[in-house]
Amino acid sequence: MPSSSIRCLALLGALMPAVAACGGSSPSSTGATAIVTLDGSSSVFPISEAVAEEFQRIHPGVRVTVGISGTGGGFQKFCRGETDISDASRPISAPEIAACAQAGVDYVELPIAYDGIAIVVNPKAEWISHISVAELRTLWAPEAQGTVGRWNQVRPGWPDREIHLFGAGVDSGTFDYFTEAVTGKAKSSRGDFTSSEDDNVLVQGISSDELALGFLPFSYYDENRDTLKLVAVDDGKDDNGAGAIAPDAETIRTGAYQPLARPVFIYVSKKAAERNEVRQFVEFYLAEADTLVREVSYVGLPSAAYDLVAERFAKRVGGSLFAGAENTVGVTIEQLLARERAR
Repeated sequence: MPSSSIRCLALLGALMPAVAACGGSSPSSTGATAIVTLDGSSSVFPISEAVAEEFQRIHPGVRVTVGISGTGGGFQKFCRGETDISDASRPISAPEIAACAQAGVDYVELPIAYDGIAIVVNPKAEWISHISVAELRTLWAPEAQGTVGRWNQVRPGWPDREIHLFGAGVDSGTFDYFTEAVTGKAKSSRGDFTSSEDDNVLVQGISSDELALGFLPFSYYDENRDTLKLVAVDDGKDDNGAGAIAPDAETIRTGAYQPLARPVFIYVSKKAAERNEVRQFVEFYLAEADTLVREVSYVGLPSAAYDLVAERFAKRVGGSLFAGAENTVGVTIEQLLARERAR
């Protein structure tokens, strides 16, 4: 090979690392692909997955992984420092706050959308169109196990046939929120029901069983409305004069769908947020959330609320808006953010 060619190849080899360092949006200092890790709620998974796909399209130098361990399982990993961000369909609990504190994991709590917990049945269940919270309590309270197993035991006039129950797994924030709203205490529930951390498993089970009734995130109903039947819920308070209300974007956003409308969250490790790829991902998440949450059938926060949430992340405000609250059912994010800002 001529000496001039050898010199050119040597020069090209010397330039390659510099070229690689200039390319890509957020590679690590070693040149390896930067990674952002999320895990947690199956309810929040569709939102985080949509954001991750869009972010990676714009930032090909970053890989974002989104797992589904349930809200409780996600917080276990997060408080051990194994993930950068935790998806949660309920606020962080007191034991989880203590676990993170003991491990030295500081975090920023960021509400990113509203969701409703839908009560659904098989379309062949023509006898039911609405249900009260009191009837849900009759059905789901711990003492119902082994005693309430037929439709007519919940409401006279419903058929004298078995009722088959489906619901979120016990590590799910959906399970925690549903049980708190219906029975009055998180995790207080009968145990003889078909449960799963995968909401698609619940959809398949209910859609194939004429005698089924279950609860799952509204977004999963919305995506499967051809195979599921939505049941309106009456909170029994009649403070809106509307009686039973079905969840939709408007009733969830305004809180009219009570007590099963709720906010969902991401929790960001402050230490992880020091990395460019994590900071950029969270900023992108908050900037695009209003658009992307609607695409996956969730309900966006008001624009003013997203501004306050972005401000919370920019200032790295730690702790939970819900810390110390005895009951978070029915509380709106706007109320809590305004309260925090007024301090």
